[in-house]
Amino acid sequence: MPPQRIEVNDRMQTGYCYLLTEPAGRNFHPDFEPELTPRQMLELGVFGGRYMTDCRDEFPTSWFKRAKLCNERHDGELNLFGVNASQPLSEWHRKGWICADDPRGWFQWYCRYYLGRRSPDDQRQVKRWRAMRRHIAQIRNNCRPGDLQCRRKQRQALLHWAYDSRQI
Repeated sequence: MPPQRIEVNDRMQTGYCYLLTEPAGRNFHPDFEPELTPRQMLELGVFGGRYMTDCRDEFPTSWFKRAKLCNERHDGELNLFGVNASQPLSEWHRKGWICADDPRGWFQWYCRYYLGRRSPDDQRQVKRWRAMRRHIAQIRNNCRPGDLQCRRKQRQALLHWAYDSRQI
C-alpha cells in the first residue's frame, strides 16, 4: 500500500500533513489493544459531543453518521454515561499531555493512528492508554457486574480511552 498523504486544515491546525502508512484498524503496537474504534466511541457519546465538530473532513464520513455531537458547547448529557468526565484543554497543556502534532490530545492521536498514521509519539500514547487500566480494576472491585450506574464518571473516562466498561 503506498502511503497516503493527509493535509489538515481546521481550527487547531492549518497546513499540517501526515502520512497513512498502515491499513486502517490494523498493525497496531503489540501493547495497544483498544476495545472500541473511533467511530464506535463517537456513536456512544464521548467528550460532551464537542470534540470533533470542526475536523470532519479529515476522517471518514461514516464515523459521523450516528455520532453524538454538539457544535455549540460541551454537553455531558451526550456522553454515554451522561456525565462530564473531561478536563479542559488548558489542563491538558498544563500537565504536558499535548503533542504539537495532535493538539486535541489522545483521541486525535488515536483517530489518526487508527487510520494508519505512525508517529514518534506512538509509544508515549500507548503507555498513557495502558495506564487507564487501573480504572477497570476499581470498577471491578467496587461495582456489581453490569451495574452501569456505578462509577459513571470512571466508566465515561474509560470510554474516552477506547475501553468498553459495559463489559465489566
